[in-house]
Amino acid sequence: MGSAAEAVNKETNENLLAEKKVKVVFVLGEILTTLVKFKLDCGGPGSGKGTQCANIVKHFGYTHLSAGDLLRAEIKSGSENGNMIQSMIKDGKIVPSEVTIKLLLQAMLEDRNDKFLIDGFPRNEENRAAFEDVTKIEPEFVLFFDCPEEEMERRILSRNQGREDDNIDTIRKRFKVFLESSLPVVEYYNSKGKVRKIDAAKPIEEVFEAVKAVFTPTNEQAAA
Repeated sequence: MGSAAEAVNKETNENLLAEKKVKVVFVLGEILTTLVKFKLDCGGPGSGKGTQCANIVKHFGYTHLSAGDLLRAEIKSGSENGNMIQSMIKDGKIVPSEVTIKLLLQAMLEDRNDKFLIDGFPRNEENRAAFEDVTKIEPEFVLFFDCPEEEMERRILSRNQGREDDNIDTIRKRFKVFLESSLPVVEYYNSKGKVRKIDAAKPIEEVFEAVKAVFTPTNEQAAA
């Protein structure tokens, strides 16, 4: 059971987020990060989410928060929390949802923006449930980049990012993990009518045209 101080801190964060009227979008997958107008941005490794998130930030004014980047920054800080995270990762353990959510909350509260792309979280149903329970936020929608496994493999193998895990066996394992862990999150939000599916196998420019249609209000599309 958490301490009284933790309970008060949780309630304070919830109130601050409510006052800020935060909007969120999730971006899931191995190479991307996540959206908060609360929009959930999903896609498997190599689906091109990173490029599209950068475009969304540029054109629609979102703040892009990467769960992985936040964890790495905490480790680099040398804090007690960072040392704990580093130790867990080194031991092959999964970092508790509460730890990642705390970092995301801190980033959202410190940023003046009220629209966030959250990348790399939630990775599974437990992450999703914990995030909603702690923040009291549901995504406005889930942006799901749908890309065939063969195309994802081609893109990852051809990119030049110097990643040690860019080999065919590791890629297929990552895609399998995505299907088993992250796809149920997409299916959950799909059952609530919150998923916006994008064909990510098309050229980058065409994909972003589809993304823009999702983010642009209907009245603005009609005016254009």
